[in-house]
Amino acid sequence: MKDLSACTTRSTCPYCGVGCGVLLQPDGAGGLTVTGDPDHPANQGRLCSKGSALAETVGLSQRLLAPVVAGEETGWDDALQLVADRFRDTIAEHGPDSVAFYVSGQLLTEDYYVANKLMKGFIGSANIDTNSRLCMASTVAGHKRAFGTDTVPGTYEDLDEADLVVLVGSNLAWCHPVLYQRLMAARQARGTRIIVIDPRRTASCDSADLHLPLAAGSDVALFNHLLTQIDAGGLVDADFLTHTTGIHEALDSALADDVSVTGLDTDDIAQFCQMWMETEKVVTIFSQGVNQSSAGSDKVNAILNCHLATGRIGKPGCGPLSVTGQPNAMGGREVGGLANMLACHLDIENADHRAAVRDFWSAPAMPEAPGLKAVDLFRAVGDGRVKALWVIHTNPVVSMPEADAVRDAIAACPFTVVSDITALTDTARLADVLLPAAAWAEKDGTVTNSDRTISRQRSVLPAPGQARADWDILAEVGRRMGWASAFDYQTPGEIFREYATLSGIAAKFGRDFDISGLSDLDAVGYDALQPTRWPVTATRQGGRFFADGQFYHPDGKARLLPVTWRAPAAKTEPRYPFWLNTGRLRDQWHTMTRTGLSARLSAHLPEPFLDIHPDDARATGINPADLVQVASPHGTSVLRARITSDVTQGQVFAPIHWTGETAPAARIDAVVAAATDPVSGQPESKASVVSVTRFDAKWYGFAVSDREMRPSCEYWAQTPTKLGYRAELAGMDTIDDWQTAARDLFGLPEAQITIVEDPARGMARLAFYEDGRLVAALFISPEPVAVMRDYLATLPQVPDLLSGWAPADRPDPGPVLCSCFDVGVNTILTAIETKGLMTVEAIGEALQAGTNCGSCRPELASLLASAHQKEAAQ
Repeated sequence: MKDLSACTTRSTCPYCGVGCGVLLQPDGAGGLTVTGDPDHPANQGRLCSKGSALAETVGLSQRLLAPVVAGEETGWDDALQLVADRFRDTIAEHGPDSVAFYVSGQLLTEDYYVANKLMKGFIGSANIDTNSRLCMASTVAGHKRAFGTDTVPGTYEDLDEADLVVLVGSNLAWCHPVLYQRLMAARQARGTRIIVIDPRRTASCDSADLHLPLAAGSDVALFNHLLTQIDAGGLVDADFLTHTTGIHEALDSALADDVSVTGLDTDDIAQFCQMWMETEKVVTIFSQGVNQSSAGSDKVNAILNCHLATGRIGKPGCGPLSVTGQPNAMGGREVGGLANMLACHLDIENADHRAAVRDFWSAPAMPEAPGLKAVDLFRAVGDGRVKALWVIHTNPVVSMPEADAVRDAIAACPFTVVSDITALTDTARLADVLLPAAAWAEKDGTVTNSDRTISRQRSVLPAPGQARADWDILAEVGRRMGWASAFDYQTPGEIFREYATLSGIAAKFGRDFDISGLSDLDAVGYDALQPTRWPVTATRQGGRFFADGQFYHPDGKARLLPVTWRAPAAKTEPRYPFWLNTGRLRDQWHTMTRTGLSARLSAHLPEPFLDIHPDDARATGINPADLVQVASPHGTSVLRARITSDVTQGQVFAPIHWTGETAPAARIDAVVAAATDPVSGQPESKASVVSVTRFDAKWYGFAVSDREMRPSCEYWAQTPTKLGYRAELAGMDTIDDWQTAARDLFGLPEAQITIVEDPARGMARLAFYEDGRLVAALFISPEPVAVMRDYLATLPQVPDLLSGWAPADRPDPGPVLCSCFDVGVNTILTAIETKGLMTVEAIGEALQAGTNCGSCRPELASLLASAHQKEAAQ
């Protein structure tokens, strides 16, 4: 561990579940510099584009700085007393199940622990669920069914030692870029082979030896087929199977399945099975494409069956590895943040477990059954069963399926509290009480990453205004509700020690989660805690699980489960002929309350879009850059069409990130059906059925401004630039006076204006000046506007603006491809042509592109290949 200067703080990145270590240095003016921590075992100094841009997201421009009640700022005393009184009165009148918490993987473990203790131990309801229900609940269910508890068997080090890595429903290159670069390093060092199983061609496919674009939801059939081939090839590990039960039942189910439902070529299926079977060291990484399914739990168990049958688990370089989407999704699983769990992997339906936790907490009440999982929780809000709701660090009005119904439910709820860092979210705007919470750089506590490594998140900036830590807010409400001694916490270290002590009690019940070796950490030890993989006991620290064949079912054996493919819950039909797949982008995060503040991150893909296959586009009359309306029985969304063969015919893809704050018509989860896995309760976000039609607006616009705009048309999407904002616009009403409309859009009633207009063709171009300085411009056309957007976004440094094109001496850099170094597509193409660049490495040497996080390297390779193909054709 290297010595650091006194002003450098070791902390943890707040994005995905990789859990990267970061080094933070405050600049004394409220800002930071952020670099990767070379001593952190998760990332070894690497950061992705989002982590590299963290310093650009710590400003106060959108922060909530004081409690707000009924739209008016107030003090903490009044706000928290109101919360305590309303929750207590609701419980007294309607019972404990009339209230609910909906929390988040953005919480630290200490925050999660206090929330879980308050709801389950003292309010006496299990109605606390987390947005991690949308992320990894199916993995939890699959692990518990197979292993007896929610155990991640392996570690990141297995990627360094594997000979074959199978990515199932995981675009690792974009969603977990640091792990992907670790995999690429292993590939270069030892020739690791890679298989990608995904209906869509993603950036992760560019380095794959085999891509299997299987039909949506057919993973179970594919892995069942693999299990039958393992058996037929004599590769079942008879010795390891003595530590398991269920192999015969699992094989019978697998043999009854038909692998043809995958839609895959038989030769590709055979190659997949051969590669898996002939390689001893196999790691199967799975993520949202597996979890977000109405058959998600069965998909997980189909994967686990293959590893258990071959004994490829718990050993170096092999095993199943679930990668989580949030920084503390694992911590939430460990602390009982899900409605169907107790802290420390104890089971809420187990009377002995309940009694142990109740006695440890000296709790007055403990629910005997699971609470409402996310989808059912918001349905209960909608039908009035839940009358008081507390939402913490999440935005369900955007992220939940059937999001319009969730919006309406929260709007009608008698009492809603939202704790967040900003009031500018779709959910916060519906709150009766808003509570200002500390942000990631102001927080102090712990998080757990995808391979069970506990890391410290340390505060490096003071909490602004009246913002407070989440554990502190929750504990104060607990005290005001009458449980003073139970919530008499002064520091997060106290909470961690209590939690660690409880884990030792859980271990006596044969649970896997045990960090009792940390229960005696004093304040100094807690502050200095280094990244530590659990379990942590007097006799064991970290390592892999299950190499010894010992599992956590009462008989000590693992279970191979009989699972059978079943189709997604929805069915395509003439009205809704397409399957909708949703997912994340490389440079954005959830609903963009953090990444959306960075102009650099926003420049890569600045507008919501829908990927559609060329044949489907032709059949529906959709042209490149058209706006399209995506509709389902539950809602609609308007997106920009991207015509690409990365999706197969009959399938479309849309990113999840845009909100009512950034693109109101593009909230894609308004379209997604709320079908759920019957075991895990996780929604099916990858296989809704939709229609896709042209959105024929009367006019289309592109605008740039040095200030935030105020669009009021049917479609708009606004994103920050280095010097202001850019926006795409479209409307259904005829506008006769563009000068007045543009003044309203920009909020410039007195600015000087230059206009070029052709009313007969429906075209107008307007530039606005204040004191001779260009401050805004609007381009209007009856078709999608054709201008150099990325060049115009450099406003006000734009000569001859109204032409819409860059002059010869001011080349347009084009859309940003490498966000880490802000390198545009046109800059890269020019360098390829003029410098004769032949490799991605050469591009990196010339322009730095691809040399930091590497998540743009697949795009660089594709651009390079396209450029050389074009050159060869000339």
